[in-house]
Amino acid sequence: MSDPNAKYQSPLTSRYASPEMAANFSNNKRFGTWRRLWYNLAVAEKQLGLPGITDAGLEQMQANLDNIDYAVADAEEKKRRHDVMAHVHAFGLVAPDAAGIIHLGATSCFVTDNADLIIFRDAMDLLIAKLVCVISDLSRFAQKYRDLPTLGFTHFQPAQLTTVGKRATLWIQELLWDLRNMRRARDDLGFRGVKGTTGTQASFLSLFEGDHAKVEQLDELVAELSGFEDCYPVCGQTYSRKIDVDFVSPLSSFGATAHRIATDIRLLANLKEIEEPFEKDQIGSSAMAYKRNPMRSERICSLSRHLMVLIGDVLQTASVQWLERTLDDSANRRISIPEAFLTADIVLTTLQNVVEGLVVYPQVIGRRIRSELPFMATENFIMAMVKKGGDRQECHEQIRVLSHEAAAVVKQEGGENDLIERVKKTEYFAPIRDELDALLDPSTFIGRAPQQVDRFLKDYVAPALAPYASVIAAKKPAELSV
Repeated sequence: MSDPNAKYQSPLTSRYASPEMAANFSNNKRFGTWRRLWYNLAVAEKQLGLPGITDAGLEQMQANLDNIDYAVADAEEKKRRHDVMAHVHAFGLVAPDAAGIIHLGATSCFVTDNADLIIFRDAMDLLIAKLVCVISDLSRFAQKYRDLPTLGFTHFQPAQLTTVGKRATLWIQELLWDLRNMRRARDDLGFRGVKGTTGTQASFLSLFEGDHAKVEQLDELVAELSGFEDCYPVCGQTYSRKIDVDFVSPLSSFGATAHRIATDIRLLANLKEIEEPFEKDQIGSSAMAYKRNPMRSERICSLSRHLMVLIGDVLQTASVQWLERTLDDSANRRISIPEAFLTADIVLTTLQNVVEGLVVYPQVIGRRIRSELPFMATENFIMAMVKKGGDRQECHEQIRVLSHEAAAVVKQEGGENDLIERVKKTEYFAPIRDELDALLDPSTFIGRAPQQVDRFLKDYVAPALAPYASVIAAKKPAELSV
């Protein structure tokens, strides 16, 4: 037996991917799906009256849908240089009474393209289930911290206050758009069906002796047996590779969302305001034992960059398909499309793990607010003084001078922001001296943030997640292999 460690293995499957997504793109799933398609085709052809298809043959096919002898198939492929015919041969050996009718009237793309569509549909279902769980977890986080004031940042410079929960709704909103896009792509996915070598269904028209109605019935029946409501009405030898663009695009778009969220968490971790989960025995650095690096968020960013660029492969492949078909799509699609789903799966699993264990440090957040709030509160001071009969312009000048003095202490001397103490000691502000603490209450600076969180969760998130209640109820904690 060859040593698996002696050759390259993709880390997508060997290191990161969930068992269920890795299984969805396995040889067992692919070639098992081929056999199910051949079985569905034979069932439909028999039902529509084609001779030579026996109950015994169908029973043998059904009994061996997953009994795949890869050694036989591999040996045949080396001889024939054709993977589909190699598996036709291997299937026929275990279903001898059906050997003569397996793949009857079909071209290779009957199994390869239709199997791809089934696999991609199932992969999208896995991703959607994980995405709704991430949204659900993050929504609980937003609700919990709906009214916890925190310093807002624009240009990564201190700005007006927001709340921890309100910031989380910005992430959730983009994830809801990703859910919409994935759901739309999944629901729009059709079936190639039985179309023949160049999409004209000529072989099936011949089999049914010119009966167009039966050919159309065959197309519909095989689609139904394979779990699809609709077939694409026309195609060449393959289904249009534009379809690949339709379902990889939302994955790449999700990559941008995940990268943005993970970057925000990395920035906040640097500020020590929020941290991703850190396990008891986890090591942050081989040299600096004290470090708590945001390695999960960094992994999300790293893999999201890969996910975002994969749409380029799919677009280029779709653009260079000649006439009824060209084979230069095949090798690229074998790599790029599974990698898109596997990578999205890894990013979602990691994101769920991060969201489930996010740690918030209110005291650190409060300290940072206190260091910046005095400058932000100066407009409130001016308005309070005017209400007491003060002159707005004179008050503005007093605040300007005191603010610059306090800023010099912070920037040049490394001291604490002492603006409030300076205001209290300045006789000009004596009329509002007793009001200063109330004017500095952070909760008065967050506007409608808590109410915005409540309305967003009630009117937008809840309806979007309602169809997935059973999925959310069955959710298990996200586990990372490494």
